[in-house]
Amino acid sequence: MSLFEANAPRPLADRLRPRSLGEVVGQAHVLGPEAPLGMMVAAGKLTSLILWGPPGCGKTTIARLLADKTDLAFEALSAVFSGVADLRKAFERARSRREAGQGTLLFIDEIHRFNRAQQDGFLPYVEDGTVVLVGATTENPSFELNAALLSRCRVVVLNRLDAAALDSLVVRAEAELGKPLNLTPEARESLVAMADGDGRFLLNMVETIADLHPGGAPLDLAALTQLVQRRAPVYDKNKEGHYNLISALHKSLRGSDVDAALYWFCRMLDGGEDPAYIARRLLRFAVEDIGLADPNAVHQAEAGWDAYDRLGSPEGELALAQVVLYLATAPKSNAGYAAYKAAAKTAKQTGSLMPPKHILNAPTKMMKELGYGAGYAYDHDAEDGFSGQDYFPEEMTRREFYQPVERGFEREIRKRLDYWAKLRAKRRDDAG
Repeated sequence: MSLFEANAPRPLADRLRPRSLGEVVGQAHVLGPEAPLGMMVAAGKLTSLILWGPPGCGKTTIARLLADKTDLAFEALSAVFSGVADLRKAFERARSRREAGQGTLLFIDEIHRFNRAQQDGFLPYVEDGTVVLVGATTENPSFELNAALLSRCRVVVLNRLDAAALDSLVVRAEAELGKPLNLTPEARESLVAMADGDGRFLLNMVETIADLHPGGAPLDLAALTQLVQRRAPVYDKNKEGHYNLISALHKSLRGSDVDAALYWFCRMLDGGEDPAYIARRLLRFAVEDIGLADPNAVHQAEAGWDAYDRLGSPEGELALAQVVLYLATAPKSNAGYAAYKAAAKTAKQTGSLMPPKHILNAPTKMMKELGYGAGYAYDHDAEDGFSGQDYFPEEMTRREFYQPVERGFEREIRKRLDYWAKLRAKRRDDAG
């Protein structure tokens, strides 16, 4: 670094970058003495890693400190700005260092941005020890990285920074600035919440407050909101965040936790999810997890979707919220879903078995001579409107796919099925 660079102004987040692993906040589960990275550092031997975590949790800092602690040269590239030529040069430099007796930690930020072929290019250099690869990603590695590369790296999951970790960063920032932030207690608490687990974003907000409001009356919550912008929620509508939140909504509905379901519904909207996608998933839930326990659930889901289409956003979102409330509080049953899956499996296994002849139509003389329709009992003419005949293929024993639960409307269906089963047994005994 030149004299001019040393005297140039540096962002607060850069000035507060940890100088030791002990200064890293919120990641004790991987950096502690008994934790994976802590034990690697103590042994002085580092394996290739994938650091998976949300923005601002310390991935780059941890990689740099790991290199320092294990006496490896630190070389950093970004998959956003680097290509094959940059990688080739980095590998050549690493090979030269290795010949001179020094290893290299090659840090690749946003490693998931490299395509499959580029990821395969790391394999020989990782295998022969030319580099210790440390990749950083905000995306689920099992979705975004090659299986071959994953098999050669240890995935380390870093946490979103909690309120305690973020508050400790504010304290460090105030020490660096030499004065406390000019905020009311309520605004200070809200500042931490606005960061949404991102330490870098928090320090940028702290620097903004210190520069733009160094004195005067303390900023209250309203004034703070005007001065700094709330961090957009971490949510990728096509990646893991999308699936995590819809899973949380679906399982909260299934668990009849109306408040949690409403919370995850609002989290998805706040993250920019398409309300039509949520409406589709609510309709699916109505038939998959409620079914005939409340036959009206599917109509409520359809009505909510239709209302959203007519009203648009934001008014139509209230209609979807009403659907969430209805589905969460409805009786639950997956008996229809389970029956369908079981019947589908049996249909596939039994192939092309013919229906029994007595339930086949016989529009021609030849078909009548072959026995089509012979012995069919018209249920409306039978006692109790129920003939009790067998409608399964003759080569197949009778199956019971549908097992309604003792909840909601399915309780009534259970009574009907039991009644018909009793009549069917009676008809069979009478015939025998």
